[in-house]
Amino acid sequence: MTETHYLSDWQPYPFNVLETRLEFDLAPKGTKVKSEIRFHRNSPGDLVLDGAGLRTKALRIDGREIAPTDLRQTESSLTIAQSALPEGDFTFSAEVEIDPEANTALEGLYLSGGIFCTQCEAEGFRHITWYPDRPDVMAPFHVVLRSDKPVLLSNGNPVASEKGRAEWHDPWPKPAYLFALVAGDLVAIDDHFTTRSGKPVDLHVWVRPGDQDRADFAMESLKKSMIWDEEVYGREYDLDVFNIVAVDDFNMGAMENKGLNIFNSKLVLSSPATATDLDYERIEGVIAHEYFHNWTGNRITCRDWFQLCLKEGLTVFRDQSFTSDMRSAAVKRISDVQTLRARQFREDQGPLAHPPRPDHFQEINNFYTATVYEKGAEIIGMLKRLVGDENYRKALDLYFERHDGQACTIEDWLAVFHDATGRDLTQFKHWYTDAGTPQLTMIEDWQDGHLRLTFRQETPATPGQSHKPPRVIPIAIGLISPNGDEVLPTTVLEMTEAEQSFVFRDLGARPVVSLLRGFSAPVIIRREISADDQALLLAHDTDAFTRWEAGHDLALAALMALATGGEASAGYSDAIGALLAHAETDPAFTALCLALPGDDAIATALAARGITPDPDAIHAAREGFARDLASRHEAALSRIYATMAPVGAYRPDAEGAARRSLRLACLALLSRLDEGDRALVLFGSAENMTERLGALGQLIAVGRDQESLALFRQEFAANRLVMDKWFMVQPHRASPETAVARAKALAARDDFDWKNPNRFRALLGGFSANHAAFHQADGSGYDFYADWLIKLDPVNPQTAARMCSAFETWPRYEAGRREKARAALQRIAAREGLSRNTSEMVTRILAAGS
Repeated sequence: MTETHYLSDWQPYPFNVLETRLEFDLAPKGTKVKSEIRFHRNSPGDLVLDGAGLRTKALRIDGREIAPTDLRQTESSLTIAQSALPEGDFTFSAEVEIDPEANTALEGLYLSGGIFCTQCEAEGFRHITWYPDRPDVMAPFHVVLRSDKPVLLSNGNPVASEKGRAEWHDPWPKPAYLFALVAGDLVAIDDHFTTRSGKPVDLHVWVRPGDQDRADFAMESLKKSMIWDEEVYGREYDLDVFNIVAVDDFNMGAMENKGLNIFNSKLVLSSPATATDLDYERIEGVIAHEYFHNWTGNRITCRDWFQLCLKEGLTVFRDQSFTSDMRSAAVKRISDVQTLRARQFREDQGPLAHPPRPDHFQEINNFYTATVYEKGAEIIGMLKRLVGDENYRKALDLYFERHDGQACTIEDWLAVFHDATGRDLTQFKHWYTDAGTPQLTMIEDWQDGHLRLTFRQETPATPGQSHKPPRVIPIAIGLISPNGDEVLPTTVLEMTEAEQSFVFRDLGARPVVSLLRGFSAPVIIRREISADDQALLLAHDTDAFTRWEAGHDLALAALMALATGGEASAGYSDAIGALLAHAETDPAFTALCLALPGDDAIATALAARGITPDPDAIHAAREGFARDLASRHEAALSRIYATMAPVGAYRPDAEGAARRSLRLACLALLSRLDEGDRALVLFGSAENMTERLGALGQLIAVGRDQESLALFRQEFAANRLVMDKWFMVQPHRASPETAVARAKALAARDDFDWKNPNRFRALLGGFSANHAAFHQADGSGYDFYADWLIKLDPVNPQTAARMCSAFETWPRYEAGRREKARAALQRIAAREGLSRNTSEMVTRILAAGS
């Protein structure tokens, strides 16, 4: 039976680690690891160390072999009796052997294409040697690497280097999850940075030979991040060298190991011919994220894994702010909200709902979720909005000063804000401890020039939490007059009760409420608003988010009506016509408005209203609506498509990306009329991957892709990252009727390297994102997906478990689909030897249908 870990059971470790010394003799099948760990006792107790899959050769205390009678060893722990330990400080040493080549789970030390590399978060270090593998045990590390590989890297600063040997020292105390090493045949692009206090830092981005011409943008992003963190947060880098290494096999996007960030190669390598605008933005943002962790995650880490959102939510908020400053703040905010709603709101409304700080877990790797990351960032944004920019900076300065070198909790974080601002955050803490998305209802009362806004908040029950007290909700509003003028600039209303009213007096005419400006809180809004008022907001609101939201809601209402057999109003189409007349003034915003809500978003909205969604009807409604929209605005769309053609050489900046996004948004609609004629021309003429892949997606959607897919594969067969796109776009854009067969054919190809997480996620993730295909009425989509999760689980349980979330909405569909989804899930659950990662996920998902 899988053990459940509870926050309430946490106890401090009875020892401090004064220093950790490691020696590695690297070999694919038999890497030898010697460790010397200097301990200082804080309280009585046995010495308990974590370990998994270790072939132990020797165990010593202060150089003496430990008697077998003083040891107790299990599959995951080693306990040395207190009676066998000296009273003062002592050194525990171990010699173990591990097998990196057999480590397909990619946790601990493993091989990626001949490169030795590590991934130790959350509990990977225990696969390397015996150690107190918990985030609150921090120590400086001294590491010696021996190998015939030409490049040998670890955390900290280089101490010595000669052929076949390298020595590294990290003076800053860190937990084991931040340990890293890399050894391989690598080349670097080099640069340097001088901190604002004058400290020189050597910068290196390490890649495979032949990839160095695609690493320049990553280096530029790193230097921008270092400058931004100094200017905005006052944080300087603290080592002599900063290394980034790109590897092909990686379960996550990247890892913030102190001074040695290991990245999934897709988040480092870029060129106009191989990377899309979205790739460039993600590279810039993720490099910033991992660099920002140097302070918010490394210098100050989390006391235990229940506090994961402390480091991740804050660092996501920091990287979102960075991207907003580097690119378009308005577009970034809207994009972040789209991601939050698509992933985190869905999580909150299903069987996987959990608080940003959970109070229990079985497998910590299953809690690297949108709730921890994206909702965690929203909580930081609300806190900043409530205390103001000046107080936020004051509190962060105190946080860094007070907790540098410590492992902290959410309570420590909130106490800093209380001490810096005097604000009582007891009620605000519910955002961290309570699961679920609050539903905020607004009722308007207009009388004699006075507008009363009454808000009611309610958070639905979630697994394990039936009652949710009211939360602090910052509600940013503005008021727009009937002629489009703003009569009340952005004002933040602070809601603290279950029901609360606010009155605005002496208004000349009844205004339209611009509600939740900037998406000031992660809530679901319920309000009565006419299509005319939504169109007015879309045309005149001064807040970009609420303008976009008005258009999105108009489109969603039309699509829901069509999907349930009704008729769509002309409100959205009329508003889009007005927007297209001035599209060139803000191409990125117009592109966002032209992108219709996806099939899953429509299904979610219908389910929220108690309507059973029909995936086939939703897909047909969306396709028909898009065709009608294109037909009505064909002339304007054609004009804009031509106007947004490339001007000059490709640049991965906000302006160029905005033009390309609008052009492709127009193409997506026009392709429904010309059956892909424009897309075919663009595919042949495009000089960048953004337009080429966009055109290919449209050709797949209209069934004219065979020749283009062959050309694409022929050109990029040797480029692993571009071929991931080739595997992804086909099942994603294929018609629901053909997607399952296409996905099966792709999975049968020799170049479907399913053990590589990127390739597996590309095909299976692309398929599950095709809503109507995944939810085929005959269950074939569920069966195909389940077959591959069952196959992947014994090889890479972490990736398999995370991809189970595709099933989390299964109970909302009609009985036939529910039974087929249930059968697929039960088949996964029944597999002998199922990992605890996947078992926990499937058990929680199945429970939603009971």
